[in-house]
Amino acid sequence: MSEQTTNTQRPDPAAAPSGDNGDWAIELEKINKSFGPVHANKDIDLKVKRGTIHGIVGENGAGKSTLMSILYGFYTADSGTIRVNGVPHAITDSRHALALGIGMVHQHFMLVDNMTVLENVVLGAEDSPLLNKTLAHARSQLVELGREYSLEVDPDALIENISVGQQQRVEILKALFRGADTLILDEPTGVLTPAEADHLFRVLETLRAEGKTVILITHKLREIMAITDEVSVMRGGEMVETLKTSETNPEELAELMVGRRVLLRVEKEPANPGDIVLEVENLSVTDRMGVQRVKSVSFSVRAGEIVGIAGVAGNGQTELLEAISGIADPTSGVVKIKGKPLDIRGDDGAARARRAGMAHVPEDRHRMGLVTTFEEWENSILGYETYPDYGKGMILDIAAAQKEAQRRIEMFDIRPDNIRLRTANFSGGNQQKIVLAREMDRELEVLVVGQPTRGVDIGAIEFIHKQIIKMRDAGKAVLLVSVELDEIRSLSDRILVMFDGHIVGEADPETANESELGMMMAGMNQKEAAQ
Repeated sequence: MSEQTTNTQRPDPAAAPSGDNGDWAIELEKINKSFGPVHANKDIDLKVKRGTIHGIVGENGAGKSTLMSILYGFYTADSGTIRVNGVPHAITDSRHALALGIGMVHQHFMLVDNMTVLENVVLGAEDSPLLNKTLAHARSQLVELGREYSLEVDPDALIENISVGQQQRVEILKALFRGADTLILDEPTGVLTPAEADHLFRVLETLRAEGKTVILITHKLREIMAITDEVSVMRGGEMVETLKTSETNPEELAELMVGRRVLLRVEKEPANPGDIVLEVENLSVTDRMGVQRVKSVSFSVRAGEIVGIAGVAGNGQTELLEAISGIADPTSGVVKIKGKPLDIRGDDGAARARRAGMAHVPEDRHRMGLVTTFEEWENSILGYETYPDYGKGMILDIAAAQKEAQRRIEMFDIRPDNIRLRTANFSGGNQQKIVLAREMDRELEVLVVGQPTRGVDIGAIEFIHKQIIKMRDAGKAVLLVSVELDEIRSLSDRILVMFDGHIVGEADPETANESELGMMMAGMNQKEAAQ
């Protein structure tokens, strides 16, 4: 970095220089970072005012996470300057960042499941002056912080026994316990119910009122508009613009992120449902640890409709989709397509489901949807390689498979236009398009889709939503699972809400409000949620 310092002592905010520098908690100047040939951050300038909530938005690969990882000490910038409260620092690691008053809450929590809340909060700080008055003193500090910031959680509870929302509270408490004055949050609401997200926003407002500085990374523009004071937009590793939130709107931010106008709302005609195509009757699923994840679930999906399943991650949606699509064996229950029971048990259950007319877009494209070391054309036929389209018996017609892959690349606007490129070298959005093209571009009766836009750029989200609506309008039965409540509400013709392995209610997306859905997602039955 262009300015170096070995000072690891946390600066006194009151000692910040007077003048313009005194207003800034964080200043990044001409930050550059490359990983081999990829220039992830290009001359980035960013200033974050002390005592504000500053949003950072951008597509996947825009450089947001890299930039914040440099600030938090995970990476070292190739060049550039970091100032904390006006003082330049070469941040060497996360301990150094914490010593400077910078904390970070990661998208995937850094907690030890079989340890208590208190043990997780003090973990890594055992040799810190924070613990010089015994663990009992740490407990009292934790309780006091929880009370002050409405982050109460039982210090003696095991992490594995508390909700995802409470786990996030623990992550925030960890940062505050270590004295963070600037708190970075990476996609903090992705695993929260609407009520938990609202509570988080109140916590952030309290932190701001206390003079703390918050940097919020999120792809949800509604959240940016609701909670931030300023927002910075990144695109292609560069800082495009920083705006006062009160002087912008979601449409402008989306256009700055993508470089073109983006339709943020889903446009669709009313559904015209036909006969029942998919039936699920009393389906139960027990995982490898002997825990029942799906508990006697029953529902149906008609031709020409999208049925969305809403719920916080971890309430059985993943296991439900895996059982319906033949990936996991149910312990009981029946799945039918057009009235015929489907044999989905056994190692080839997924293959039999495909032959019966079911297509499945899995929740985790890397774990189940793709082999990233394979070339694009190979992934384009994955699971269908024995079909007559691609040869006879064990003989694969490579030319036919590659021709089909090229057609799908053009149809689904997959970039780059290269069927011989390894799939690992495509962006997340284009990887998702490869899976969607493979599953949608064939004769089918039922489309089962899990988290269709997870980790996908805002421009690709628009395209994917249009393709799902197109399938519905072609008379297909679509079962959609998403943790994004906005996505469920905008795409679905009917909404089922899942909690703790049960379907706890059904709602009409035209009339159901977010509060009602959120309460059902938190475990209330439909009658209680409507009161």
